[in-house]
Amino acid sequence: MAELRRDPILGRWGIINTDKTANIDDFEREKHEPKKGLCVFCYGNEDKTPIEIEAFRMPDTKPNTPGWTVRVIPNKFPALQIEGNLDKRGLGIFDLSNGIGAHEVIVDTPYHDKNIPELEIDEVRDMLYMYSRRAMDLIKDKRFKYIMIFKNYGFSAGASLEHPHSQLIALPMVPKNAAEELRGAQKYFEFRGRCIFCDMIAQEIKEKKRIVFENDDYVAFCPFVPRFSFETWILPKKHHASLYKYADSAEKLDGLAAILKEVLLRLKISLQDPAYNYIIHCAPSYSMESVSYHWHIEIIPKLTRVAGFEWGTGFYMVSFPPELSAQKLRQVKK
Repeated sequence: MAELRRDPILGRWGIINTDKTANIDDFEREKHEPKKGLCVFCYGNEDKTPIEIEAFRMPDTKPNTPGWTVRVIPNKFPALQIEGNLDKRGLGIFDLSNGIGAHEVIVDTPYHDKNIPELEIDEVRDMLYMYSRRAMDLIKDKRFKYIMIFKNYGFSAGASLEHPHSQLIALPMVPKNAAEELRGAQKYFEFRGRCIFCDMIAQEIKEKKRIVFENDDYVAFCPFVPRFSFETWILPKKHHASLYKYADSAEKLDGLAAILKEVLLRLKISLQDPAYNYIIHCAPSYSMESVSYHWHIEIIPKLTRVAGFEWGTGFYMVSFPPELSAQKLRQVKK
């Protein structure tokens, strides 16, 4: 029989199939077939991209040439433009402004066919360090209130280029999903005087049923009320409101690099290399010391499609319960 479960942060309800006969082979599979032709992100093709914003480079190499390990460029087709003023205004009952923001591409690695599970931990760490550096640089621009960093892996997850890369979008307002999460965390803190994510971590570690992996500094688990089967969250065990505060030191990111690589490797083996999205959830630029909000990464494998019921109700129907998802991921043999 299914269970109705309520998310304690957002108040969102989900329908979770707790039937132990759930079959992992029923999920949709995306074949990752290599594309032919020129890849503009590959080593040696630096002149085929927009001008480099920042890169980690070998000594004595110049921008827009080979010699880099992580490279950041403007998105060639940006969702928002960095130049100009917001010019907020009304149009009758409607509100609008100019499309001001920033849209950058972080090329994770020079290697076309090495994604996070195949990278060395220090290579993943450098990618994460670049995330923090770029976010902290853009936060200096007072127009930007929220920095969203995400990765799309696989065509069904929205990746138009197969070379490993991530994206950063700086927004002049806090987006709706983030605002709802911030309000839910603040409401819990006002009632209990504690961070809801810290309480969640403590309960997950105590119960152990939904833990996927943990190390000294981080824990990964399948949330009690997922939106999708095998959805996995990674959180720091100590309270921090923003990952981007780590921009002063790459060494602080070793533990995060290790657990991100581990979780994505387990998902790859268990689910036969699924497409996925991951999104980094951080406090807004004006609230990076928040006592109620706890930054985290949400990893969402693309195994099923969102259909009419989900769009119409906001409920998500999850065919594979998080307890069983976590068990499958823990049992992966590498």
